[in-house]
Amino acid sequence: MGDLCASDFSGRRWSATYHLTGSASDAKARAELLCIEQTVESADHIIPPGAIREHLLGQVAEFRCVREERYEAVLTYPVELLDESVGSLLHVAYGSASLQRGVRLADIRIPQTELSRWDGPRFGTAGLRKLLGVSDRSLACGVLKPLGLSASQLADLARDFALGGIDIVKDDQGLADHRFCSFTERVSRCAEAVAEASARTGQRCLYAPHLTGSFARILEQADYAHRAGAGAALVCPGIVGFDQIAELVRQKALGLPILSHPALMGSYYVARDAGIAPHIIFGLMPRLAGADVTIYPTFGLNYPISREDGRAIATACRCTLGHLPAIFPTAAGRMGPTRISEMADVYGNDLVYVLGSELHGNQGNVREACRAFLRQLRIE
Repeated sequence: MGDLCASDFSGRRWSATYHLTGSASDAKARAELLCIEQTVESADHIIPPGAIREHLLGQVAEFRCVREERYEAVLTYPVELLDESVGSLLHVAYGSASLQRGVRLADIRIPQTELSRWDGPRFGTAGLRKLLGVSDRSLACGVLKPLGLSASQLADLARDFALGGIDIVKDDQGLADHRFCSFTERVSRCAEAVAEASARTGQRCLYAPHLTGSFARILEQADYAHRAGAGAALVCPGIVGFDQIAELVRQKALGLPILSHPALMGSYYVARDAGIAPHIIFGLMPRLAGADVTIYPTFGLNYPISREDGRAIATACRCTLGHLPAIFPTAAGRMGPTRISEMADVYGNDLVYVLGSELHGNQGNVREACRAFLRQLRIE
């Protein structure tokens, strides 16, 4: 291989939009610096002339004032910096910028022609609906909590959820391979309980255990869950990486729908002048990685997500994105029947309601609480 030359580049570029805090001169200088830091990350004076400087570096395509002390810069990068991993996309878009104050990744735009780099979701909204046999309403997901229950107690709760008509039963994200509740015992018991309940109701219900640990360990757990009849899997990409989801999707023999959980991703979006916009971290990234359902806290709670953020996340889950199917956004966090109407107004019908504490508060009658929620869901 010789030195990099202009013929190594197609001329096609993708863009990342940044919001920069500070004076106009400071923001413009920072935008110019991002062109280098997000690509070659080198001192400007040692970058040689030629292809690297002319084609590989980022370029400032647009720069404008949004409001006082707030500027928007659109930078473009060559598509040659992309590969099939979500991690490399995040690295170019925000890797070095994440170490700075006053820089927020506000948007990412990838040409439709470049989206074939990612396999994306195996099921998506339509595929998951077909798998569950539910076409005329939003889906409901019950959460196995609190942490500390035995595998047998969790299985009893999973059975109640399924008998109550819930579509998906998932582990709480705190559940791992504990001494007091091992992964294998929990998965085998809960999968069996859900299967028994589904046979009684005649309605398909999927159990999604939480997969944790190293890459090899996650594959082992996914294989065990598949053989036990779990039907789905829960992954926290903020902890194990988005590309762990992508690798699970590539394991065609497993065929498990994937739920993406937001644990540890809050630090990306909580500060409005830094981090990553919610529609990217909770919408675009899980979809590129291959998640079929993306979980995040909805608006109207003590989380810094607005109604507008919710709409933007839903758009990122459903907009045309090459060959990648649409995926389910969620309504999660203290979710009960009284919030169905406002959630439906923002998200529409292609939505998964994640039901935890509100159902558990109905002590001793979880099944009826599930049925009541589903009755209200059908009315709305």
